[in-house]
Amino acid sequence: MEESGAHRVAVVSGGGTGIGRAIAHALAADGDEVFVLGRRRRVLEEAASTINGGLGEQRVHALCADLRQPEWVAEAVRQIANRTGTIDVVVNNAGGNFAAHPKSDLDGVRDDWRTNFEGNVLPAVLLTHALLPRLRRPGGRIVTIGSIAAFRGPATYGGSKAALHPWSAELAVALAPEGISVNMVAPGYVTETEFYGDRMGPELHEDRSRRAPAGRGADPSEIAALVRYLAGAEAGFVTGQILQANGGALLGRG
Repeated sequence: MEESGAHRVAVVSGGGTGIGRAIAHALAADGDEVFVLGRRRRVLEEAASTINGGLGEQRVHALCADLRQPEWVAEAVRQIANRTGTIDVVVNNAGGNFAAHPKSDLDGVRDDWRTNFEGNVLPAVLLTHALLPRLRRPGGRIVTIGSIAAFRGPATYGGSKAALHPWSAELAVALAPEGISVNMVAPGYVTETEFYGDRMGPELHEDRSRRAPAGRGADPSEIAALVRYLAGAEAGFVTGQILQANGGALLGRG
């Protein structure tokens, strides 16, 4: 039987903006102590300060770390371990399309694939495996943010997100006997994020919104709500799944 209690500890990578920030806010609002990780210290600290200010409690803590690098991951986990014991929730949100303007020469193609693999796969895999010894048994939750792109491109970004599918499934099978669930959430177009950078404008927004029968993009809070469910005690029997959240842009019939 899973352990329960009001106080849990969660780790959210890429927690400074967009989906990650919304997830951190949702978990902290439930009373969890949340560590937000990312490469931009000022962004992380601003997110933590704003969320804490709104809640009136110091529940969110910022840790700067390049999660592509094993030494940075190890140091982040050490700092978390110094402040708390068992980890209840791991949310792998860090990532993005780091090759938004594809190159055509061989060196460029190699760099595009390598950059997106390192930016999307390594942060999830390294952080999760570093935290596994401290994850609650039973009752631990691992949620990884994937993408609709894993099912329909673009190639280097979609391919890197798709690589997380078998990894997450394998982990789910291995950890199920210990009472740990492992799932993925695959959003479609989400508004109010940094994903598109300076490419985002009214025309691109309208184009992405039209692709979903719902006629709009998701708010980050809607993705956070799904993660909040998967991270909760009531979702203990849901594991090894990829949950789509795309307004009908890609229908799940598997």
